[in-house]
Amino acid sequence: MTSFDLDLSKYNLGWSDTGVEYAFTPAKGLNDGVVDQISWWKGEPQWMSDLRRRSLRLFDRKPMAEWFAVNMPDIDFQDIYYYLRPATDQVSEWDDLPEQMKATYEKLGIPEAERKYLAGVTAQYESEVVFHRNREDLEKQGILFCDMDTALREYPELVKQYFGAIIPPGDNKFSALNTAVWSGGSFVYVPPGVNCEMPLQAYFRINSENAGQFERTLIIADEGSQVHYIEGCSAPVYTNDSLHSAVVEIVVKPSARVTYTTIQNWSPNVYNLVTKRARVEAEGHMEWIDGNIGSKLTMKYPSVYLVGPKATGEVLSVAYAGAGQHQDAGAKMVHAAPETTSKIVSKSISKDGGITTYRGLVRVEEGAYGCKSHVQCDALILDEDSESRTFPYMEVGERDAQVGHEATVSKIADEQLFYLMSRGLSQEQAMGMVVNGFIEPITRTLPMEYAVEWSRLIELQMEGSVG
Repeated sequence: MTSFDLDLSKYNLGWSDTGVEYAFTPAKGLNDGVVDQISWWKGEPQWMSDLRRRSLRLFDRKPMAEWFAVNMPDIDFQDIYYYLRPATDQVSEWDDLPEQMKATYEKLGIPEAERKYLAGVTAQYESEVVFHRNREDLEKQGILFCDMDTALREYPELVKQYFGAIIPPGDNKFSALNTAVWSGGSFVYVPPGVNCEMPLQAYFRINSENAGQFERTLIIADEGSQVHYIEGCSAPVYTNDSLHSAVVEIVVKPSARVTYTTIQNWSPNVYNLVTKRARVEAEGHMEWIDGNIGSKLTMKYPSVYLVGPKATGEVLSVAYAGAGQHQDAGAKMVHAAPETTSKIVSKSISKDGGITTYRGLVRVEEGAYGCKSHVQCDALILDEDSESRTFPYMEVGERDAQVGHEATVSKIADEQLFYLMSRGLSQEQAMGMVVNGFIEPITRTLPMEYAVEWSRLIELQMEGSVG
């Protein structure tokens, strides 16, 4: 095969900000004092403080899942900053942000994006949301969009009702960790019958070395409503590792529709360990769109629990693993009601010894008759040193269930490159076209602006990559 050097892992967001001030001198490690400090700074109600303490006990007791332990044997939970509070209050006007933070988000394009086409935007820096804006027309529709800390203060009953209801603290070791030390994240509530026509966005930035970020997101789409939420992530490149461990809970009421898009571009020193789950009621629809470029290790399996008749779920994901990277991603679909339908499409690219893993579960519970599920896993391996692994699990409790799984593993053929290059494309351009074509089923699901940015990201990371 023709020699080339495609490097999708080239990272363009790896600067760090200097001179950033914090509200207190941070200390590494995880203990009761850290958990109490977080709760005290935020002025939380007693029930949340108690929940944090209980979750810390769960984290201490709960073992690491076997495949987590194998993939990250060297992680030191006491060598992490669990709470970094910038010495600035949340603002709603961009010019009120400190200059260093403003410069960071200007580089990331957040203000421009917010002005052009976003309904609302949240920017989180380290452990706290530092900027948030919600459009007035959304507020008039009754749409609530704020950070989780604000929601806990202003809508305590709504938060208490749903917080931990979809993903309880004891679900896994990292959901327990997040519940103990969570900070920031987004809260969205869409009233019955309301269509949020423009996307809501959040951007999460880790700046410090050995930092942990533990945002908590809760989205509630009431009956017949629609909403699209998009998140982006980045961090500087350091020699030491950082930890990102978020929890995302989504409630999809009858006939509601929710789309959740992640454009993740973490630096290659970040452990990205995220628990995401949606509960979908009758005739509701949940769609996860997952784009993963970057991180040292990503372990993320967006889940959909179809608990109402004729509910539907879909997961579309694309992952790239370069040198020293492992993308262990997938999806879980649980059919717990009759006539429910699910679809999983997973695309992965690996090069320079990178490892991609699809780990998925489709379960049809007893009594859930008339269910349909289809899983498609496609892997593109770009050299002899890289790996692609597939671990599909099917648990079917009804005879009439229609469950299918198909998987392909391929390389780029000389004939493909030759054909494209014979039409005047450079080898670099030809490679880019093949890769973009491979992930096109995912790209076409994005809003136009994001699809353009995703394609640009691929192209930027290929510049100068063929030698």
